[in-house]
Amino acid sequence: MVDPVAEELLRLRMSIDNMDAALVHLLAERFKVTQQVGELKAAHGLPPADPVREAQQISRLRVLAEDAKLDPEFAEKFLNFVVAEVVRHHEATLSQSTSSNPQAYVSHQDGANEHPSRP
Repeated sequence: MVDPVAEELLRLRMSIDNMDAALVHLLAERFKVTQQVGELKAAHGLPPADPVREAQQISRLRVLAEDAKLDPEFAEKFLNFVVAEVVRHHEATLSQSTSSNPQAYVSHQDGANEHPSRP
């Protein structure tokens, strides 16, 4: 005899597994695009992080989360985690770029940025 609870649990877990796979594939696609963003920023001496864009994304994601009945705090934490990883990749790309052109971008503690290679 088949246990209906075990059967339902298996069905739900299979659904979760499918969603996890979709999330991994979506994140992979997202990181492919953010890698291109990082390369573009590095090529043009732009900073790896964009706090204004990040704040806009957090606000937008919080609204989407609320509409989807998802905890906006969780959604924000998730986006912050993803963005931190993206910025880390952008910093690595910038580091690789500046090793061949060390004067491409200089970051200052006060948040001002200097582009010595630009007039």
